Amino acid sequence: MKQKRARLIYNPTSGQEIMKKNVAEVLDILEGAGFEASAFQTTPDENSAKNEATRAAKAGFDLVIAAGGDGTINEVVSGIAPLKKRPQMAVIPTGTTNDFARALKIPRGNPVEAAKVIAKNQTLQMDIGRAYGSKYFINIAAAGTMTELTFSVPSSVKSRLGYFAYVAEAAKMLPRNKARKVRIEHDNGVFEGPASMIFVALTNSIAGFESVAPDAKLDDGNFTLIIVKTAKLFNMLSLMIQAINGGKHVHDENVEYLKTKKLTIEMLGKNAQPFRINLDGEYGGDTPVELEVFHNHLEFFANIDEINNDALVHPSEE
Repeated sequence: MKQKRARLIYNPTSGQEIMKKNVAEVLDILEGAGFEASAFQTTPDENSAKNEATRAAKAGFDLVIAAGGDGTINEVVSGIAPLKKRPQMAVIPTGTTNDFARALKIPRGNPVEAAKVIAKNQTLQMDIGRAYGSKYFINIAAAGTMTELTFSVPSSVKSRLGYFAYVAEAAKMLPRNKARKVRIEHDNGVFEGPASMIFVALTNSIAGFESVAPDAKLDDGNFTLIIVKTAKLFNMLSLMIQAINGGKHVHDENVEYLKTKKLTIEMLGKNAQPFRINLDGEYGGDTPVELEVFHNHLEFFANIDEINNDALVHPSEE
């Protein structure tokens, strides 16, 4: 029987260069799990991780592992998602928020413990999203003043202050938050009206909070669409408190909360300022945008023992 091959694609600068120090031990764990393992260190070149992921998949690697923050993971997914024959995937999270790894219950900031999840040999068929017909995302597409803060936190500050860099930036931006008139077509109809923030989530973890989309399932073929209809400071603070407090915001009159397999977002009004779309924490493009789910598109190694049953579709429910 042919030995399986694994390719580790890692970002050397992510998480204070933690991955660099652990490459040898991670490769050892992969070898122990039955893989012939090798590593690729990403470069500052655009699409470095994406191009290597495509190359590895086409070269017949059985497993491709993305080690880095949500941006690196997104790039590796984007390199594999369009292909007909797709290898298994795994993540070793070393970034700032690591939303996707949170959802899969993979240890964060500890590459050796994350690699041990692969050795457990538990996998999950995961949904992924596509925007603009060619850009993929695994966790979230978002729009609104607040979601643009990820573009304005410099990488050096992110590395140094981590999650607190986002919190500080969010606090600054909250008073400037504005609602704009939008038209959103989804599976259940149309929303027309003001929106200050729009979240299109595939997992329950958004910016480190696991209760923003409390009932999101990882494998049901649906987005969770959250439309925040207010920009008033008092209302926004109230919604944040409700979200932290067990996801109670989903019942608030200032929120539309629903499931959909696809949607389009466009601005209303002749000279309306477009929303900038955030895909997994990176700038993806402007409105108008069309988003669609690819059901059970990629097979990921996950810590299934630790994932709450509510986050998965069970065979008996299908």
